[in-house]
Amino acid sequence: MMEDEKHMQVVAVAASEKPAPAMPHATTVAEFGVVDAPVCSAPYGSAASHLSACCHGGAKMAFLAYSLGKREINQYFSIKNAKLLSVAAVILLTLFHTVSRYYGGGDTCEWLLSSGRYLGETVWQPYGCMMHKYKNTEAKTCLAEKRVAFVGDSRIQQLFYSYIQIINPAQRADGRKHENILFEDRSASVNVDFLWYAEVNNSLKERLISWRKDPSIKPDVVIIGAATWSIKLHGGSSEALQQYRANLTAISLPLEQLAEDGEVYWVLQDPVHEEGLSDNRKMITNEQLELYNKVVLSTLNSNKKNSKARVRFLGASRQAAMETITQSADGLHLPESTRNVAAMVLMNAVCNKVLRPIDGSCCQALPAPSLLQKLTACVFLGSALVFLVLHALGHNRSWKSRPTPPDVESGEEKKPATAASPLNHKAPFQALCKMGLIMVYFYLCDRANVFMKEQKFYTHSTFFIPLIYMFVLGIFYSENSKETKLLNREQTDEWKGWMQLVILIYHISGASVFIPVYMHVRVLVAAYLFQTGYGHFSFFWLKGDFGLYRVCQVLFRLNFLVVVLCLVMDRPYQFYYFVPLVTFWFVVIYATMAMWPQILQKKANGSGMWHVGILVKLLGLLLFICFFAYSQGLFENIFSVWPISKLFELNGSIHEWWFRWKLDRFAIIHGMLFAFVYLVLQKCQGLSEEKGEPLFSTRISNILLLISVFSFMTYSIWASSCKNKTECNELHPYISGLQILAFILIRNIPGYSRSLYSSFFAWFGKISLELFICQYHIWLAADTKGILVLIPGNPSLNIIISTFIFVCVAHEISVITNDLAQVAIPKDGGALLRRLLAAGVFTLGLLLVSRSVEGNQGGGH
Repeated sequence: MMEDEKHMQVVAVAASEKPAPAMPHATTVAEFGVVDAPVCSAPYGSAASHLSACCHGGAKMAFLAYSLGKREINQYFSIKNAKLLSVAAVILLTLFHTVSRYYGGGDTCEWLLSSGRYLGETVWQPYGCMMHKYKNTEAKTCLAEKRVAFVGDSRIQQLFYSYIQIINPAQRADGRKHENILFEDRSASVNVDFLWYAEVNNSLKERLISWRKDPSIKPDVVIIGAATWSIKLHGGSSEALQQYRANLTAISLPLEQLAEDGEVYWVLQDPVHEEGLSDNRKMITNEQLELYNKVVLSTLNSNKKNSKARVRFLGASRQAAMETITQSADGLHLPESTRNVAAMVLMNAVCNKVLRPIDGSCCQALPAPSLLQKLTACVFLGSALVFLVLHALGHNRSWKSRPTPPDVESGEEKKPATAASPLNHKAPFQALCKMGLIMVYFYLCDRANVFMKEQKFYTHSTFFIPLIYMFVLGIFYSENSKETKLLNREQTDEWKGWMQLVILIYHISGASVFIPVYMHVRVLVAAYLFQTGYGHFSFFWLKGDFGLYRVCQVLFRLNFLVVVLCLVMDRPYQFYYFVPLVTFWFVVIYATMAMWPQILQKKANGSGMWHVGILVKLLGLLLFICFFAYSQGLFENIFSVWPISKLFELNGSIHEWWFRWKLDRFAIIHGMLFAFVYLVLQKCQGLSEEKGEPLFSTRISNILLLISVFSFMTYSIWASSCKNKTECNELHPYISGLQILAFILIRNIPGYSRSLYSSFFAWFGKISLELFICQYHIWLAADTKGILVLIPGNPSLNIIISTFIFVCVAHEISVITNDLAQVAIPKDGGALLRRLLAAGVFTLGLLLVSRSVEGNQGGGH
């Protein structure tokens, strides 16, 4: 989630880059002395000594198995092989889903209306797509100036009430039976009527024909269904079934004619709870209902010539009722929760194509690509063409090798190779080709109807069980650290890694609905920003490099992926909120440290007054933050000015930017202040950072550890007692820093703790920014609202496969970003200025095009 800029520490960076995660070398049995281990069959007289010897030998065997296991894993599973497997998986899965949709039916409306399953007890999940939960304002917007008609018996009447309660939640059933009921919402000119027709007969046929003849009274949407009265009145006889078929045939043509320029939904008969039926309804059996449903399916839509005039069948409520009908009060009518599912399914079927909610993927056609998306595709295609031409010509003349500064690199295993090998003219075009192919996968996952999507559903097990597995893996890959300094490079990578994995699990499990987890994750986000302040302050304080080259390197590595995604996925910059947040704070930190007087460690060593000077700067920054935090109007006015507004607006408002900025506004300054105090103490030799030694004296260390543990426990108790997010978020900026400090102390005070780190977590920490951004579209779905489904019908296997591909893609994007940074950001000042000018003109052009497109769309509406 974070770029390595924000937490690098110059004193630890020097040679800390290493392949991640590197595992121990092969170790033989003899090296561990296992051959000489005592045999556990000694006489009883020396039981104690032999028990100790056996335990010692067992420990050696366990350590051997642990080391050999890691060796075997790393011998056969490299990142290169993993990426090849992921490419093969993507190709196969794309072919599978494309063929399945072509031959097996890819109409998401059919998926929505026909099948699904319960997530928990009340949340309905349609097969393969996401169902939006409509609010009354959305329903009114969709149905404005429209007429909806529910036609049928008492079961349809109940569905009618559930439907109008979406439009007006205060509406309740008034007890009327066996008569027509009219509902009107005058504020939106919405009319929803219930018409009592208990049987399919000639009277119903006449009503349908009259609608067809008089367009002024014809409903835009018809929901119809009936059968139970035919079974009840005729005792479930076969003659009644044949008459039902004949009557249904008679009304099929009027129904199909209504479907030509409207929508018609036939509600298939839901099951009954036969044991709960009254005596006069005992003939209504599930067997009879299935026979009537078969007649409906075989009779309607029989006119093959007019494929567009189709009556759609609502069978999802029937499937949902199979699990809930035992809760029916009379055995015939559905429980309220099931009726609400059916009503919401119908609302999605009618409204998704009109309002196009991002989390309502059912019944939505593919959106047409925007102008910017088309231009972006042309750029990638042009890059591919240039690469092929250069490759065909054998053009391999090299660029001058430019090793990348370690403090701005991502620190991955590719780094030494990248820095050592020169880049040829093909390299940037090859990187752009790879990026283009990756963006095709992004587009297929979250903009094309190729892969399926499902909504999230939180349970404690879906969050905490993966969390346990994750930490077990992290412990399994524990290794000795090269350094024992506080917050050394390996430790900060580890810190980023496990936090990012926790956040990923938090997002995919939908754990934001559970306030205690939400508040703890808020601390993790604050910790990332804390590392931003800590890392950048450390660099500027120690190195004093305020050059344009380094600034551009940082900004490029932070923003390259997001800018590309904004163009490809047609999303505003603020949508990927964390990158704008970190970019903004980097600029603020840079301005604070670079402005006169520039105070560096070298200068401060000569006079203690310069330490006061840096504290004054930090105080000024704090006052700046507080001023804007309590001046929302001024804040909004500044960030609403074009073209700045294009960077910070989301859905035409900067409220989201204000919320994100204010929530963790003090985290940066906490990180800067901590870095200052730590570096001063380190310079004064006030800390003991040798291997195996506690950071402070034993007494002070124990006191600080006790206070830190108490702080953690107190925060967890407080978070568990939170009543709502709004109240807790108000306190969060003031207390999150204490939890971050407590973690740092617990992690670093014990000498043995500083000597170890998890290479598993550190590996993920080096690609944390890419992981955080990529999850939006190729792990989650519908812009994080749902979950991507690559393997339908098997949620566990789907998570494994999609996660594997997602991690490989994130790693490759990190490699591409680092490669392109070497080409895009030259060290030569003149060349860099020219490229910045070109980038500025290009960005201005994009903004103008975007503004023009928005203006045309607004004029069209």
